[in-house]
Amino acid sequence: MKITRALLLATMVLVPIAAPAQGPAPVASAVRDELMAQFNMSMRKFIALANAMPADRFEWKPEKDAMPVGLVYAHVAHYNYYYTSTAMGIAAPAGMKLDTLENLRDKAQLVALLRNSADHVRRSVGAMSAEQLEQPTRLYGRDVQHWSVLVQLVAHMNEHLGQSIAYARSNGVVPPWSQ
Repeated sequence: MKITRALLLATMVLVPIAAPAQGPAPVASAVRDELMAQFNMSMRKFIALANAMPADRFEWKPEKDAMPVGLVYAHVAHYNYYYTSTAMGIAAPAGMKLDTLENLRDKAQLVALLRNSADHVRRSVGAMSAEQLEQPTRLYGRDVQHWSVLVQLVAHMNEHLGQSIAYARSNGVVPPWSQ
């Protein structure tokens, strides 16, 4: 009797209750939707911070070998295009030259570049089907699915958002969302 209860209990713990099959498509779409929500929140912060930073501080950097403020913004915009085009096969807008984006330093141009790169990601990723999100690709020498590229895009952006917050505070700028 004790063995039977133990086996029944083990079966209940180890064998999951059958749930309706969802398959990869709903999961990929849910992952995309969550990542895009994170992307949108972080991009709003990036754009607000770029707007709040004085134009004369876009060349500021904390030390000789660090990226200046403006380059961080250009770098994020560059990778918004790069991840979608290079790793996901979504064409960048006509005339977009990824190799020259990081040469921009003008505040108005950089804020516009951030906005445009965010719109590109939203349009491109939003138009992807669940099946496209599951497609394999290569990123940094690894085989991954397209939705995984979005994880990298958001992680990369948030790394530089933290850097930009530190740069802003070092220059006496309080991030607008924390005022």
